[in-house]
Amino acid sequence: MTTEIQEDTQLITAEEAAALIADGVLLIDVRSEGGRASTGAVPGAVVVNREHVEEDFAPESAHRLPQVTGTDQKIVVFCGSVNGSRPVAEKLKVLGYANAVHVDGGFPALRDAGVPTTGPTAPPAESV
Repeated sequence: MTTEIQEDTQLITAEEAAALIADGVLLIDVRSEGGRASTGAVPGAVVVNREHVEEDFAPESAHRLPQVTGTDQKIVVFCGSVNGSRPVAEKLKVLGYANAVHVDGGFPALRDAGVPTTGPTAPPAESV
């Protein structure tokens, strides 16, 4: 990705994301299945594999997600940290989604900001 795209990719606070979520924004979770199982999930978030962003969002894709209504749609991407969400938000920008943003602090910050979540579904790993 170019530096220009990276600088243009908006990082928002969890509180800002919570307000957008309350307004019905398309919320994208790019964490792994294990990450969701061990830490929890946000009900209503669409799970997207980072490797399939083009397939899931490209306007001309036959496999485009049904929740995607157009490139003017507001999209909030989160992961466990900005390291996972930034590349996805950047890809969305390249695909023409000008209103794609990602969350500073990822899922933990969303949970701490009061966004409704479901608990972990996997038992905690035993310490050695």
